[in-house]
Amino acid sequence: MSSTAFIFPGQGSQIVGMAKDLAESFPEAKERFDQADALLDFDLADICFNGPEETLKQTKYTQPALFVHSAIVTDLLKQKGVVTRFAAGHSLGELSALYAAGAYSFEQGLKLVAERSRCMQSAAENNPGAMAAIIGFPKEWFSRRISIPPARSSYPAAKRALPKP
Repeated sequence: MSSTAFIFPGQGSQIVGMAKDLAESFPEAKERFDQADALLDFDLADICFNGPEETLKQTKYTQPALFVHSAIVTDLLKQKGVVTRFAAGHSLGELSALYAAGAYSFEQGLKLVAERSRCMQSAAENNPGAMAAIIGFPKEWFSRRISIPPARSSYPAAKRALPKP
């Protein structure tokens, strides 16, 4: 017996035009977008299909877009007899994985994702920052250049883990 594993992406996988082909080809996909548009306070289908990219990249739009896309693909594969045996996801993708595993309905999942994305968008707007991936540098290089005094962290675990000045 074979097993099928679904692995769902996190934020950053979005692209203008995503799922447009699905919505045009499968009535079930269009119906999911109609449901999403009714639950959300914006036209998700228009943002996914037409952008602009700067709008789609905003967390409050990106996360629902990726969840709806993942749910559509999951549902279409299920109709073809593909059974989810294992599901995993990266960050937001974990919520899509839970949907694929049957943990909640599409509507419940979308409401959860909408609230998550609203909170994350608000946090990003109120606490501007950036992320970077650092690859290939030895730990010692960073140890000599980067230090965050424990007093600057409000997290007890971080205070214990950080080197003493």
